[in-house]
Amino acid sequence: METEQILERLCAEGAPSGFEGPAVRAAKELLEPLMDEVWTDRLGNLIGVRRCGKPEAKKLLLDAHLDEVGLIVTGIKDGFLRFTANGVDSRMLPDREVMVLTDPPLLGVVACLPPHVLSAEEREKAPELKDLFVDVGLSQEEAERRIPVGTPMTYRAAFTRLGERQVCAKALDDRACYAALLRAAELLQGRELDVDLYVLGSVCEEVSGVGAKVAAQAVAPDFCVAVDVTFGRTPDSPKDESLVMGGGPVVGIGPNITRWMSRQLLEKAEAESIPVQKEVMEHSSGTNAWPMQIANEGIATAVLSIPLKYMHTPVEVVELSDIEETARLLAAFVVDLGKEGAQ
Repeated sequence: METEQILERLCAEGAPSGFEGPAVRAAKELLEPLMDEVWTDRLGNLIGVRRCGKPEAKKLLLDAHLDEVGLIVTGIKDGFLRFTANGVDSRMLPDREVMVLTDPPLLGVVACLPPHVLSAEEREKAPELKDLFVDVGLSQEEAERRIPVGTPMTYRAAFTRLGERQVCAKALDDRACYAALLRAAELLQGRELDVDLYVLGSVCEEVSGVGAKVAAQAVAPDFCVAVDVTFGRTPDSPKDESLVMGGGPVVGIGPNITRWMSRQLLEKAEAESIPVQKEVMEHSSGTNAWPMQIANEGIATAVLSIPLKYMHTPVEVVELSDIEETARLLAAFVVDLGKEGAQ
């Protein structure tokens, strides 16, 4: 299956933090042909392993999270849903379409007052979550019957091409990176490895990183790579805080990232003629590398990122070439890691 098709399939699933089941099931079908064994743990993480067959082989864990930002119903007033948000900017919400993840799902729209009835001051201010409601077209009685408090909601957004090289969808953070893991595993088929390769689709990254932390503790790898998105460049973004779309994967460099791993990623990119960018991360990377590096007695951990525009919105955008080059770099990093990796 082509990367674009994989992305469309993964992004179609509504799977906010804590409710990742649909995305995990889709990811499992895609991962199983590439691994020796695939399973889900108690938290819902999806884990696959390809064993190299060598005695006392070291373990490498590649992680990309499967959860997405979303909303949760907290109450119902006059048939309109009150809600709280996880990772969603309230500026994104007025007049947005959302999917209420009941069975079957319901379409809703975030209610908004027309500009005609707003004061000049109100038009200049971003709305607060407490002032927003989701309209599902139901009476109070029907809404209470069909939509329990605690029901999750996600953006409703179509998967579309944007120009010749980019795609636009919700949940590309971080399913674009999971697609890169699948592609890397595909590139490694038929290649001899000297490490056991674990591929993790983690849960709850957007709320705590607890999924990756638990998986890292259980697998007890010698090395981890957290693969996540970073800020893609737009005309209004600071150039020193954003990365070039189509410029290739981004290697994290900083005090909480294992130096020899960053260096080896950069050396592999040069050897394989893979375009690569650097991002200085002066403290927490804001990724699963943060909890994974302190699992058990500590794990050597790197961060590899894909530039993405409009993070945490329903119109996230990635460049397809960046996914492919990220997969190529990961595959090159895996080969001979057992003998090349620092002790």
